[in-house]
This record gives sequence, C-alpha cells and structure tokens, in this order.
Amino acid sequence: MKKLKATILTGFLGAGKTTLLNRLLTELNDERIAVIINEFGEVGIDGKLVIETKENIVELNNGCICCTVRDDLIGALRDLLASDRVVDRIVIETSGLADPAPVIQSFVLDEVLSSHVQLDAIVTVVDARHVEQQLDQAEAVEQISFADLILLNKTDLVSVDELAVAERRVRQLNPLARLVHTKDCAVPMSTVLDLGAFDLKNILSIDPAILEDHEHEHDQSISCVALWRAEPLDPAAFNSWLHRLVQARGADVLRMKGVVNFAGEPRRYVFHGVHMTLEGRPGKPWMGDPRLSEIVFIGRNLDEAELRRGLESCALCGLAVAT
Repeated sequence: MKKLKATILTGFLGAGKTTLLNRLLTELNDERIAVIINEFGEVGIDGKLVIETKENIVELNNGCICCTVRDDLIGALRDLLASDRVVDRIVIETSGLADPAPVIQSFVLDEVLSSHVQLDAIVTVVDARHVEQQLDQAEAVEQISFADLILLNKTDLVSVDELAVAERRVRQLNPLARLVHTKDCAVPMSTVLDLGAFDLKNILSIDPAILEDHEHEHDQSISCVALWRAEPLDPAAFNSWLHRLVQARGADVLRMKGVVNFAGEPRRYVFHGVHMTLEGRPGKPWMGDPRLSEIVFIGRNLDEAELRRGLESCALCGLAVAT
C-alpha cells in the first residue's frame, strides 16, 4: 500500500511557519490536506490565522508535540489513518519551541505511523533578522540541525551583510540542507513538497540516540501568557500599550500574536511581534462570529498580572479581564 506523505514545518517563534502553511493551502486548494497545528499556549491563535480549507484542521494546544502533547499527535494521526477520510498528504506545523527529534521519533517508532506514513521532509523556517538571538535556545539549534530544507525568511528586513552572517550561522549548524532565501515564505510549493529528502541515516548521524526514549525539557524561564477579552478595545490605547511593552520588555518577549476586537471595526485586527518588531493588519470580517480578543505572549520571566492590567487598560468598559 502506498504510504501517505507527511511534511513537518518547524522553525523558532515568529519565523513564518503559518505564512508558509497558508501559501501551501492556497496553491494546493485542489488537494485534500490533513493539517495539524501545535501551539505552546492554551489559546490557539495560529488556527484562526489559517485560511479557510475544505479539510478540518486539528489543533494541539497547551504544550509542544515534542513532549507534553506528543501522545496527542500520535493519537490524532492514528485517528486520521483509521477514519474513512480521503487524504492526499499530511502537513504538521510544530510549535516554535518544539524540538523536532521526538516528533521524528514518533513517525519512526510507532508501528502504525511507520507502516502508513512516509516522512517526506523536515522544512525549517529561519528568521534572518533574529536568528542570532534565537540560537541561544537549544530548540532553534535543533530545528536547523535536523532540517532537510531551510527557508531563510524575512530577507527583506536585513542588509546584505546581515544576511550573509545569518546564512553563515545556519550553514555552520547544517551544511547539507538545501537553503533558500525568502520574503514572506514566497516559494513555489514544488520547493517544499514531494522532496523525498528525509533520510533516517542522516538523522542518526546528527543524533545517534534519537530512537532512544528521552524527554525534552524546555527552558523553565520561558512561559506562555494567554489573555482574552470580550469587551471591545480602544485601538489607540492598544497600540500605545504594545509599543510601551516592546520598548520595556522586547528583549524578553520572544513572541506575541493575537486577534483583536477593536471598537467599531467590522474586521478582526491581527498582529504579530518578535522581540522589538511589531506588525499588524486588518483580518477577516467578524460576520456572525463572537467578537473576542485573544492574545498570546511567549517569553522569559513574563509577569502575567502586569500583562493583564495592560490589556485591561485598553478596554472601553474598564471591567476585569476574564479568566
């Protein structure tokens, strides 16, 4: 029986994985793609930012699929294989803090998955602007080291010299993977899919113990704070709060993202942030959906109470933040 191909999208927080996933779903809208999205926090933002598809998206939140919800990943894939759904391929977007090694191990060692699924490639998106800072984290190093294809993204945000330094750092960790420069992950999907690039022998040369049982441990100083609020927010107050936060704590805020309900606006406002960089844009119309602001912060030594007070100061009614 022909095996179902699976592509794993990895990359550190804010590198551009969801952007790549949306491009993939847009270009392959005639395919039946099973998508699994994993997020570190209890509130799943990425699932709300993925374009409408004819296939259901499985979200695995509140932990990384390399450790806390790894059994959930295996279970979701087994359920998919046991169902009567017709699927052309599987795409897994990992959390930005996920170590790819245990995920790879799941496909190799689980009898059901190894019999029915073929790992096609590990595709790692790297943020050219922040790669130096991010390589302080073991997960970022692992993501690059295990990659079959590396998309060095956000090349438009760095100088020629900075890009050369970023590429050199990536090549020091993985000289064998194909490396492609991208802006907004704009590459043909033939560059990303059906590569047949995954090779267990290469993986074993990187980590000879990858098939042995071991637990991945995250940096305990890194946590996730999830906030949500039903009351509409004042856009001027919200933007002022975020910029003050970035100026004061930008070095510690590894990632922030959210879908925001601004007073009087018919559309969602979607924003992203990595360290000192912030960007936002109008999103999909609310239509009949509940108008709810949902925001996630991932960083070092985050003060949840301070963040909740900051969001509360942006609400027009001034009520306490929902918990």
